[in-house]
Amino acid sequence: MAGPSNKKSIILGVVGLLLVVFGAVLVFIVPVIVKQQVEKNVRIDPSSGFAYEMWRDLPVPFFMSIYIFEVVNSKEVLLGEKPRVEERGPYVYRERKQKTNITFNDNATVSFVETRILHFEPDMSAGSEEDFIVFPNILVLGASVMMKDLPVPLKWFISGAFTTFGQEAFINRTVKDLLWGYNEPFLDFVNAILPGKLPFKGKFGLFAEFNNTNSGIFTVNTGVEDISQVQMVDAWNGLTEVNFWNSEQANMINGTAGQMWPPFRTPDQPLEFYSPDACRSLTLVYDKEDSYRGIPTYRYTAPNYLFANGSDYPPNEGFCPCTASGVMNVSACRSGAPLFLSFPHFYNADPGYVDAVDGLHPSEELHSLFLDLHPLTGIPMNCSIKMQLSLLTMSVGGIPQTGKIKTGILPLLWFSESGYLDGPVYNTYYNTLIVLPIVMEYLQYILIGLGLCFILVAAVLPFLNQEKVILFWNSNNKKFDENLEINKSQTEKLTSSNGTVLMEAKL
Repeated sequence: MAGPSNKKSIILGVVGLLLVVFGAVLVFIVPVIVKQQVEKNVRIDPSSGFAYEMWRDLPVPFFMSIYIFEVVNSKEVLLGEKPRVEERGPYVYRERKQKTNITFNDNATVSFVETRILHFEPDMSAGSEEDFIVFPNILVLGASVMMKDLPVPLKWFISGAFTTFGQEAFINRTVKDLLWGYNEPFLDFVNAILPGKLPFKGKFGLFAEFNNTNSGIFTVNTGVEDISQVQMVDAWNGLTEVNFWNSEQANMINGTAGQMWPPFRTPDQPLEFYSPDACRSLTLVYDKEDSYRGIPTYRYTAPNYLFANGSDYPPNEGFCPCTASGVMNVSACRSGAPLFLSFPHFYNADPGYVDAVDGLHPSEELHSLFLDLHPLTGIPMNCSIKMQLSLLTMSVGGIPQTGKIKTGILPLLWFSESGYLDGPVYNTYYNTLIVLPIVMEYLQYILIGLGLCFILVAAVLPFLNQEKVILFWNSNNKKFDENLEINKSQTEKLTSSNGTVLMEAKL
């Protein structure tokens, strides 16, 4: 019959074994639970609650910071001198994005229109919207480039119209006018006689079509049937490809709409997204592992070849005609207006662009873009997307307003569109998709460790409680007598009061 110590050992052993088994089961179950939780929260499904509301309204802080290049030697530029610019700003706008006209389709896609609303933030800005800035007049310099191949009499007519309407190569306007537009009678005149020749209608402003407007109808995959396709663009404005460029690859609409990506990312998977503003699909590549407020992230940046010309990077040949690498000609999707995209201050571009304009100081820290993505969910934690808009300028014969201005790419402005997870959204996200999986992961190892400890104690316990018999040496009978039991904690050799030696022996 088992003693008390044996019963304790059996109980501890059984409990330890159960804990080990339960912990081992969790090793296999936890990844499945986490995967199911992630899939539930990232698919576009009204029943997913918080995740769907976050996708619909994007309740995270977004800001657009705009820096404008003021031409400080405009008169000298018309005489053929090198332009000298001074960066003004930032002029910061809080950006709110909200999806409307949400329609779920039968093929596991959803269509929507996303409205963008911008509000000026004076406390975050280094200036007022009422600041005056000397700025290239795109209606003169841009239109002249667009009409350079017209017959000379027609160019004389255009020049006469410039004079009649008081149009010069450079204007002095407020930030608000330059960005959001102002009424320009000359614009109405040109659109009346040469419809479709200019990319502006109504008010003239660089971002006149950005505020209180949308970027078209996106149709994206909901991920309900295939989570690896969630957020992937199925069509934009009903198109599966655009027709702005000169190759099938350049016209492809790839990736997502640029706000979220499919979950379970690996470093070898680039981030692709379609940008209506750039009229093309863009690609970001993995840079390094990072973290955002305790959330593990992958940092993605723009590859060096993003704006390379076709000679330096043959796949970009479809975006040509090209100049030196580092800028992208977007005139094809801007009604022929000679506008170019690049990184701010011509960062990562051919040095010739920087050398042609005084006042530019490209910096990786200030002018490169990045996006920090949580790879498990495919949701961005922190991002700053930076782009520069520039204008091709040249002296056009028959239009004396262009003077002797040098042919070159003149920077107009650059902007940084940034956002980050914060507030209640961050807390909910962190607790649901970060803390809970981590707790479950640690729990499985704690249970296994605790179970092994119990099993070890159960194995050692019988040896800690062994019974011992004390044999008395009887000098009269010349033999050992069994007398009493003692614990191991007692000494191994004892002497009685009458000098009898007590010997210890283990049973």
